[in-house]
Amino acid sequence: MAELNSSFVVEDTSKPRLDAYLSDNLSDWTRSQIKLQISDGGVQVNGKVVTKAGQVLKNGDQITLCFKTKELSAEPENIALDIIYEDDYLAIINKPQGMVVHPAPGSVNHTLVNAILYHFDSISKGSGNIRPGIVHRIDKDTSGLLVVAKNNQAHENLAKQIAEHSAFRHYLALVEGTLKNDEGTITGDIGRDKTDRKKMAIVEGGKPAITHYKVKERYTGYTLVEFILQTGRTHQIRVHTKSVGHPIVGDKTYGFAKQKFNLQGQLLHAYMLELTHPSTGERLNFTCPLPQYFVSIIKKLKKL
Repeated sequence: MAELNSSFVVEDTSKPRLDAYLSDNLSDWTRSQIKLQISDGGVQVNGKVVTKAGQVLKNGDQITLCFKTKELSAEPENIALDIIYEDDYLAIINKPQGMVVHPAPGSVNHTLVNAILYHFDSISKGSGNIRPGIVHRIDKDTSGLLVVAKNNQAHENLAKQIAEHSAFRHYLALVEGTLKNDEGTITGDIGRDKTDRKKMAIVEGGKPAITHYKVKERYTGYTLVEFILQTGRTHQIRVHTKSVGHPIVGDKTYGFAKQKFNLQGQLLHAYMLELTHPSTGERLNFTCPLPQYFVSIIKKLKKL
């Protein structure tokens, strides 16, 4: 067993129930998991153990957490993968929308990691037991390319390329509204949202984030845009597009409350990945087409 220890002061009691407040502030925990931790005595309020999920909080209350969690592990699962490229050092995967990259509380099974453990005999251990082979991630509801390392040496090399920005990741997204400029750069330091801990936002003291963009096509009320990440912060493109008033279509977290199209997630696709092979030194470039649900929306917009 491992323990999650944390302590903080209540600053916003818009949701005064203890379980609701913690759910808003602990992005990796579901409300049911939090209730179980509360009933097991894992929460103190002002130094006293509280076992009732409905405990009412007030501003200034001191919350101390001692959550006991089972160590996560990933097991192989026979899940189909779209493997774009594979050799003894790496594999390039086209991840579908809706697939989580690696196990986490609330998403232990059916992840990309479970799938690659089944499909590949050799996987790097560079990111630990629950993220073997994973050099970089994309969101659950973002589709497209990512690289998997098959040994530790390849993992170290590829991770360095990502960190030094010598590996390039290109995305296509359909955003709301009409972008004024044909190309440009969006900046803004990204960190945890101060009012909703499940979200990211541009905040003072956040990590520097830089996103370059180029308009590919314009439609009535929408713009198809290519984005190139210079940095790789959590939800970076989604946060940056929201910050300039053009959130991604289908984004239920950062987008408009009223969506015109019935989508399962944001229209954001990692369509191109450029990197240097960790063994041969050859420069490699991979692409994958837009998923069909994305293409169908584009076809509708072209008819307007």
